[in-house]
Amino acid sequence: QVQLVESGGGLVQAGGSLRLSCAASGRTFSNSGMGWFRQAPGKERELVAAISGSGGMTFHADSVKGRFTISRDNGKNTVYLLMNSLKTEDTAAYYCAISRTNWSTRRSGYDYWGQGTQVTVSL
Repeated sequence: QVQLVESGGGLVQAGGSLRLSCAASGRTFSNSGMGWFRQAPGKERELVAAISGSGGMTFHADSVKGRFTISRDNGKNTVYLLMNSLKTEDTAAYYCAISRTNWSTRRSGYDYWGQGTQVTVSL
């Protein structure tokens, strides 16, 4: 059974930083692409960042490029999202997800999701 457990969300002032973590189990982690998505109230869930199984390929949405960095530690079965220079528009529930394949930038490519962690950025 695949399980994803996120941590690291919280309340932060604009300009601040947070690091999200997601621990995975139940699937060969190093063979699985991982992604971070977010969903703000009234909006669709969107891909924020993705990383291939080896970590050799990454994707960051234009809205977070240069501020957020996705990384992974296959020895710990954990994926991270480092978020710097946070803006109020980054406020959302953040979800990690595991892909059926080594790499995906499409929501349909992910089949298991974490429970979500709330990130709130205040002025």
